[in-house]
Amino acid sequence: MICYIDAFSGLAGDMLVAALADAGADRNLITQALKSLATEGDFTWDNVKRRGMAAAKFRVTVTETPKHRHLSGILKMIAAADLPDSVKAASGRVFDVLAEAESHAHGVSVEKVHFHEVGAVDSICDIVGICMALHLLKVDKIYCSAINTGSGTVNTEHGVLPVPAPATARLLQGKPIYARGPALELTTPTGAAIVAALADGFGAMPPMSIRSIGYGAGDRDFKEHANIVRVMIGEANLAPESTTVSVIEANIDDASPQVIGWATEKLLEAGALDAVQLSAQMKKNRPGVILQVIAPPEKREELIALLFRETTTLGVRFYSAERRVQSREWVEVTTPHGAIRVKTAPDGFAPEYEDARKLAIATGVPLKQILAEAAHEYLKTR
Repeated sequence: MICYIDAFSGLAGDMLVAALADAGADRNLITQALKSLATEGDFTWDNVKRRGMAAAKFRVTVTETPKHRHLSGILKMIAAADLPDSVKAASGRVFDVLAEAESHAHGVSVEKVHFHEVGAVDSICDIVGICMALHLLKVDKIYCSAINTGSGTVNTEHGVLPVPAPATARLLQGKPIYARGPALELTTPTGAAIVAALADGFGAMPPMSIRSIGYGAGDRDFKEHANIVRVMIGEANLAPESTTVSVIEANIDDASPQVIGWATEKLLEAGALDAVQLSAQMKKNRPGVILQVIAPPEKREELIALLFRETTTLGVRFYSAERRVQSREWVEVTTPHGAIRVKTAPDGFAPEYEDARKLAIATGVPLKQILAEAAHEYLKTR
C-alpha cells in the first residue's frame, strides 16, 4: 500500500494528520492513541474549506506552558504510550532525524538539543498521530512530490530567520523543493522531518491504483492557492509510469572527443537517466555535438554544474518533459557460459549488456552469441 503526499502548499504536521484521517484513518483511534501520550492536550477534528476546497482540520489545544524537551524525554513519552510497536518505531525515527538536523543547525550534540517549538505538545502529537494514521491505513511505502517550502522569513526563538529555517533546510537537503505563493513558511520542521525520515522517494507519483484521497487544511486561507495538503492512498500496480524529467542540452563545438566521452561517463555516474551525443553542424560550419542529458528534476542543478565543470560549454538550456516507462524487474538466467541478468517489462526484455560483456571477455565467446543464448534461456522460462 502506497501513500503519495502532494505538498503543493507545503507540509505541516497538523495538515498531514488531517489529510490521512480524511483518507480513511479512524479519527477516534488516532485520538485514543494520542491521549495515551499523557500530554494533557485536547484534540479536535473539523471540516473546513480553503479557497472553496473541502478539507479536514486537526487541532491540538494545550493548557500547559510549552516546555523545552530533549530527545531522550520525548522517546520515553512515546515508549510509555499505548501504541503499536511499529508506530513507536516510526515516531522514534522521525525524532532521531529531527534531532540530528537541530544538532547540526545549533552546533551542539544530539543529547543537548532543545526542541523548542518542535518539542511542544502539538508537534509531538502531530508526529505520533501521523505515524498512527499510516499504521491504520496499512501504508507500506511513502512517496512525496516536490515540496513547496514558502519564502520570506519566519519568527523563531532565535529571532527572524529566512525560509526555509535552518533545521527545515537541513532536513530537505537533497530533496526536490521550490518556493511559490505567499512569502511565509509553508513547510515546518515537523512536516520536513516526517518525509525526511519516512519517505521512500520524491518526485512524480509512482504507478498505483488509488483507493482513497484525503485533504488536510492549514490554518490560513490564501488568495493564491488552497492551503491544503493532499494524500492519495492506493496499491502499487504495473501500469506504465509517467514521470516528469529535466532535459538538459549543451551545444559544443570546441572540445575533443575524449572530453565529451569523459563528461558523458561522469554525467551517468552522477545520476543522469541517460546522456547522448547528437551530431550537429554548428555556426561557422564547425562540426560539433549536442550533449543531451535526461535527469531526475532533483538532479538538474548538480548535472548542470557538472557540464560546466567538465566541458567547454559556456551555456546550457533545460526544460521539463514527460517520460513514460514500463515497470521493470530483473530475472537471472543461466547460459552455458555463466549467469546473466535479464531486464524484463510487460512488453519486452533485454539481457544485461555488462553481464554479457564480462562473460565474453572471460570465455572468448562472441558477445552476440552470449546475448542470443541469454535471450533463448529467458524465453524458455516464459
